[in-house]
Amino acid sequence: MKILVLNGPNLNLLGTREPDKYGSDTLNSIEKFLYREAKNLNVEIAFEQSNIEGELVTKIQQAKGVYDGIIINPAAYTHTSIAIRDAILAVELPVVEIHISNIHKREEFRHISMTAPVCIGQITGFGKNSYKLGLIALYDYLIQYNV
Repeated sequence: MKILVLNGPNLNLLGTREPDKYGSDTLNSIEKFLYREAKNLNVEIAFEQSNIEGELVTKIQQAKGVYDGIIINPAAYTHTSIAIRDAILAVELPVVEIHISNIHKREEFRHISMTAPVCIGQITGFGKNSYKLGLIALYDYLIQYNV
């Protein structure tokens, strides 16, 4: 089983960016944490980050036929990107949207996700564990539906 983990803009600044909202973990430490969790499930993951919307769209498109599913933290693109939403629809892969902070407890504009309605689910507000919970949820989904 192969899963692509995509991270959107500014997540490369984790560890120093608003630690009161995002914690002190860096994206690199979250990646290592998730690789350990994936190994326990016998799942292969690829971990990617981009600040550029078009690059994220391309990575989603390239996932078809290579990966069994996607975990995505679209970051700020969650609330604005119809392009990422359309790419998720186009590849017809199961996708779990995750967020480190609880977007529903933040500014009102963050309450709306353009991408969640085309994902199998959304996990929000559990810090780095949102990645682990997303991995477990996607893994269980793929096993259950034999995808």
